[in-house]
Amino acid sequence: MSAFPRAALSLILVLGALLGSGGCVYRPNIQQGNLLKTEDVDQVTAGMTRSQVRYLLGTPMLADPFNPQRWDYIYTHQRGRDRNRDRAHFIVWFEGDKVSRVEKPDLPELSKVSEQQKQAKAPAQADAPALPPSPQVEQPPPSPRPDGSPN
Repeated sequence: MSAFPRAALSLILVLGALLGSGGCVYRPNIQQGNLLKTEDVDQVTAGMTRSQVRYLLGTPMLADPFNPQRWDYIYTHQRGRDRNRDRAHFIVWFEGDKVSRVEKPDLPELSKVSEQQKQAKAPAQADAPALPPSPQVEQPPPSPRPDGSPN
């Protein structure tokens, strides 16, 4: 075998290995936006100030410069190669500096995402059986030393 066919054969093998391993690329989970807890969202009520809402929920994902009376809190989560995305959308409307109303167009997804986050953080705690309480053993009072001094 001459040098040219060996080089061509090795090049073909290397290219084949690269193309074959192209499907094994890791795709990380991608989270974008504000992950809100339903307890926090439920606390937003009419009459709250902008600073109170920002303290409770964080900075909004979208604060439209053409409509400063609306704040959008958007969250998306895509898992690896899965084409489906979890989405949550929460809108706060203001009149002046006070909350006038809130909209929850995609809030059911928010509940599902926050539950999945809770389950991912503590899977061992949920599956572990509770241990029975250990019995309390009474200790006998200390016996005096032979020379009569305390312990």
